[in-house]
Amino acid sequence: MADKPVSDKTAKIDTGLLREIAAILREADLGEIEIEQGGLKVRVSRSGPPVAHSPGPVHAYSAPAAASAPPSAAPGPSAKPAAPAGDHPGAVKSPMVGTVYLAAEAGAAPFVKVGDTVKEGQTLLLVEAMKTFNPVLAPRAGRIAQIVVANEQPVEYGEALIVIE
Repeated sequence: MADKPVSDKTAKIDTGLLREIAAILREADLGEIEIEQGGLKVRVSRSGPPVAHSPGPVHAYSAPAAASAPPSAAPGPSAKPAAPAGDHPGAVKSPMVGTVYLAAEAGAAPFVKVGDTVKEGQTLLLVEAMKTFNPVLAPRAGRIAQIVVANEQPVEYGEALIVIE
């Protein structure tokens, strides 16, 4: 059956294998993993819709995001559910894919809190990518209206991080 195309009706998905792949996804802090074996292509993703590939069928499984303890030194996202933060004109967006850190180190005070007044060029948070910590700077002066992300949360390029009013 390895050389024969597998149809959606005859494909048997090994749920144990999917769980193992999802665990690897969480442990390696990846956004998605795709494997192909014997004409069967499987994509495991943390979020977003499945992406169609050709040739052959695609079976997508969305793994639940890794649960993490709430940050002790940094506040979580603001509870202001008005408009999506990414659409806000004061949204500061991630310059890269990586992991957000709201403080310089564990147990340290966060760089900023909701309500703080910031100056242009002030460090708002860090985005770690490939073991490099990149500061995200305030593009303008203003007041922190919302912190959209949580400490140690994975983020995508262009994702809203903070809203400055």
